Amino acid sequence: MNPQTASPDAVPTGNTFDKYGSTNPVVRRLMNGFETTLASLFAAAAPESLLDVGCGEGVLTYKWAQQLGDRRIVGIDLADPKLEAEWATRQRPNLEYRVMKAENLPFAENEFELASAIEVLEHVPDPEHTLGEMARVARHHLLVSVPREPLWRGLNMARGAYLRELGNTPGHVNHWSKSAFVSLLSRYGEVQDARSPFPWTMLLVRVR
Repeated sequence: MNPQTASPDAVPTGNTFDKYGSTNPVVRRLMNGFETTLASLFAAAAPESLLDVGCGEGVLTYKWAQQLGDRRIVGIDLADPKLEAEWATRQRPNLEYRVMKAENLPFAENEFELASAIEVLEHVPDPEHTLGEMARVARHHLLVSVPREPLWRGLNMARGAYLRELGNTPGHVNHWSKSAFVSLLSRYGEVQDARSPFPWTMLLVRVR
């Protein structure tokens, strides 16, 4: 998810930094590691259909839709005209965007082979409920990533960012170390692969 400010009645989701489009060489190096790791786990999952929770501007969602060919992919996020304008620029016949929260997904059990939440769970008010819903609609896998703590906040502090918040990025309401995140996701299935692209934690989980 590329965080954006949502509509006034929605839950704020954080800052508006475009990490996917950044030309900063340090950010690009970090994102190369992030995207390479994500691509590896996505290839291992090899989904025939996908629900992308918190799809942001649809950068990853659209990329995955291209890889899936004519197979179904749905991206969801909060109501925000900026996001919807970005969605309009990233369209494919097999890709659908929907405005909704992740707490109660209007999809059937096992409707998708994979459910993803990339840089999302740190923002949601009840991550366990969201994960439960994702596991309900996913037939095979969950693919998830979050900032690795306390490393993330330490790096923010080191660069002089969010000092009053002790390095916490605005909108981050949940914080996990790698071991804590693995423990959480183990409640929903078997963690098949746990990666640490600096400074994130990224997991591929086989749902029960």
